[in-house]
Amino acid sequence: MNKNTLGKSGPKSSVIGLGCMGMSDFYGPSDRNESIATVKYAIEAGINLFDTGDFYGMGHNELLLAEALKGLARDKYLLSVKFGAQRDPSGGWHGFDGRPAAVKTSLAYTLKRLNTDYIDIYRPARLDPTVPIEDTVGAISDMVKAGYVRHIGLSEMGSDTIRRASNVHPISDLQIEYSLISRGIEDTVLKTCRELGVSVTAYGVLSRGLFDPAWADKKITEGDFRSRSPRFLGENLQKNLATLEPLRLMALERQVSIPQLAIAWVLGKGADIFPLIGSRRVATLKDSLKALEVKLTPADLKTLDAAFPSGIAAGTRYAEPMMSHLDSERG
Repeated sequence: MNKNTLGKSGPKSSVIGLGCMGMSDFYGPSDRNESIATVKYAIEAGINLFDTGDFYGMGHNELLLAEALKGLARDKYLLSVKFGAQRDPSGGWHGFDGRPAAVKTSLAYTLKRLNTDYIDIYRPARLDPTVPIEDTVGAISDMVKAGYVRHIGLSEMGSDTIRRASNVHPISDLQIEYSLISRGIEDTVLKTCRELGVSVTAYGVLSRGLFDPAWADKKITEGDFRSRSPRFLGENLQKNLATLEPLRLMALERQVSIPQLAIAWVLGKGADIFPLIGSRRVATLKDSLKALEVKLTPADLKTLDAAFPSGIAAGTRYAEPMMSHLDSERG
C-alpha cells in the first residue's frame, strides 16, 4: 500500500482509505463484529485513513471505530471526521450547522467518542448557507492552533467556497463523490483543487454498490437510503445497469472484477485522488484492494472515459432535497 501526501501540507495517507459510514447507517443492518474485523483487516493491509462522521448512526460510527482501533498507536492511523449535519431521533435531516460555536462543540463530543486527543482531518459535511465559510474554517483553524485538529478538509464544496476557505487556512483535501458515472467534478471543481494544491478523497467510487455484479438480484432493505436514491429507482436502475456493459467486458478481458476495475480507474486519474472504499465486510475489502494490482494504461483510461462520459447516469446522485445542499453542484 503506497502513501501520498494529502494536499500541499496534509498528512501522509494510504492511497486508498476506508469509508466507515455503512457500518452504522444508511445501508440497512450491519454486523458489528464483522465491521470491527474489517477495520482491523484494513490496518493489516496498510490502510491508515479512516473516514467517519459524527452523524453516522448519531455517534455510533465514531464509537465503533474507537473500539476497532483500540490499542493501536495513535500515529498509525488518520481520522477524517465530518460534522455539522443536523438530525432528529427518527434520523430525519434538518440542515447543517457551521457556526463557530457548533464547530467547537461538535469537535468536543467527537474527541470523547473517538477516545483521542486530536482529529487528523476535520471537515464540515456540507456548506451552511447561513454562515460564511470563512467563519466555519476559522473556527476549525482555532482548533488547529489549540492542538485538537491537525488539518482541515472540506466536503462537497464548489470552487468559490474552496478558494475562500483556502484563504483562511490550508485545505488538505476535498471529499466528494467521484466515479465512472459521477464525473461532474472534472468540469471545474477538480481543476480548482489542483490549482490550489488540494487533494480529493473520492467517495462513491463504486456508485454505492451499483458496480456490484450481483446488484440486479438484490433487494433494497428497510433503512437503506438507496430506496430513495433516484439512480436506484425504476427505469433509472435498469438504464444505469445497462451502462456498465463496457466495464463488464473490460473486466472479463482482464480477468478482474468490475469493482476492481472501477477503483483502478479512479486511482489512475491522478496521484492526488484517494478513493474511499466503503466496505463493511472483510471479503469485500479484500476484493476491492486487488484494484491496486490492476494497471491501466493511458489507452485503457481513454477507453473507459469515452464509454462513461460525464452525465451518463440516469437520475441525480441524491434525492432532490439533498441535492439542494450540495455547494459542489455549482461548479
